[in-house]
Parts: sequence; structure tokens; C-alpha cells
Amino acid sequence: MPYLIDGHNLIPKLGLRLDSPDDEQELIAILQEFARLSRHRAEVYFDGAPAGEARTRKYGMVTAHFVRLGTTADTAMRVALQKLGSAARNWSVVSSDHEVQAVAQEVRAGVLSSEEFASRLNALRQSSNRPSEETKLSSEEIAEWLKLFDKRK
Repeated sequence: MPYLIDGHNLIPKLGLRLDSPDDEQELIAILQEFARLSRHRAEVYFDGAPAGEARTRKYGMVTAHFVRLGTTADTAMRVALQKLGSAARNWSVVSSDHEVQAVAQEVRAGVLSSEEFASRLNALRQSSNRPSEETKLSSEEIAEWLKLFDKRK
């Protein structure tokens, strides 16, 4: 299930700072990892792009929409949901903005608050960093391997 994400709404929920000059790129990197691990596409919306900087860019399975000054990411997300029509039910919307959530519910899209999504994202990232039980060797197995390689000398 692909995700529509309110970027500036999610940034502080992940412990990033909105006043950081690289906050958007940091979030995109996190979402790229999420997309790779979960195999879900994500579209993230950021508002406040200066003149000439409003654009859409692809980062693998993540599409970032930089919305021009004078409009908002919330508005762009509402338009995107309405354009999806009945296909919107196949998407999940990540925002803590109640108006965006209401539009998502109207078109039957899934809704996650930014806090919920950040929690899931952090859990996924932590589980991917833990070695699985299959990759851990017991001390007996290590001793066997050491003996095997010692004999080769």
C-alpha cells in the first residue's frame, strides 16, 4: 500500500528539526530506507518551496513534491487524493492534520497520524538493524570454524 505523507508534519515526530537546512533531505533518506524495507512507495509533500524551487523529484520509490509558496502541502495532498478517485482506497495518508485526515476518510484512504507512522517507522528501522537469530553463531560453532581454518594452514 503506497503512502501520501505530510512531510513537515512528520519531521519533528522523527526527532528531526524543522529549522535544519537539510530537514527535508533527511526525511527523504529515512523514507527511502522505509520504502526499501517495506517495499511500499511513498509520496511526501513539503510546502514553502521558494519561487523556482517548486517541483516534483523522484528518489527511487519515494517521490517528493515541493509545493510552491502561497499554497500548502495539505492542499496539494487533498488535490492528489481527489485525483486518485476510487484508487485512493489503496493508499494510506500520513498526517496529523484533521482536515487532511477527513478528506482521506471521505475517499476511503487509510489514515495514520504522523505519530503512529513515526512509531512504525522507528520499529521497522530498529528491527532491520538487529541481526537475526539465524546469523548468530554459537561459541561451539565459532570453535568449529576456527579449527577448520587452522587445519588449512
